[in-house]
Amino acid sequence: MSEKEKKDREQEEEKLPDEQTASDNASEADAPEPAAEASPAEPETFTVTKEQMEKMEALAKELSEQKDAFLRLAAEYDNYRKRTSKEKETTYANAKIDTLIAMLPVYDNLERGLAQYKDEEAESPHRKGLEMIFSQFKESLSKLGVTTIDAVGQPFDPEKHNAVMHVEDENAGENTVVEVLQQGFMLGEKVLRFAIVKVAN
Repeated sequence: MSEKEKKDREQEEEKLPDEQTASDNASEADAPEPAAEASPAEPETFTVTKEQMEKMEALAKELSEQKDAFLRLAAEYDNYRKRTSKEKETTYANAKIDTLIAMLPVYDNLERGLAQYKDEEAESPHRKGLEMIFSQFKESLSKLGVTTIDAVGQPFDPEKHNAVMHVEDENAGENTVVEVLQQGFMLGEKVLRFAIVKVAN
């Protein structure tokens, strides 16, 4: 090999490392850079404007008004329910009283019918039948809560008795009921009919 050829070959070998280095540098330049570590996100801060504050206050006021309206409506409904319940009870009680008062003359007539029989007619089938009817009628009144007013031998009570006669009776105390002319009745604490009585002076 001539001297010239040797020199050319040496020059080519010297160029190869430079070209390899340039190629490596180009590869490193093309390679993507490693992603930077993400820093923790800072909390966002909100700034409330005057307009937003006024809007929130208006909504809070409206909510309070709606709550008050609801509470008033609930109270009104509760009062209405109680009032109607009381009205129903009063209506029933009044209807019951009216019905019972209309039935009391039947009691009087049965009592008068039995009074017509003399003692010797105690075994009369008609009297026994009338007694059974009268007993059944009194039982029905009792089941409805009706009671008779005790009067004979009791002090005169203007809240329960209606005096139509006064008599002199040495055996009875002063102002004492000696006879009942018409039976009086009560329903609980309410007087259905005053007892018509004769009172001793």
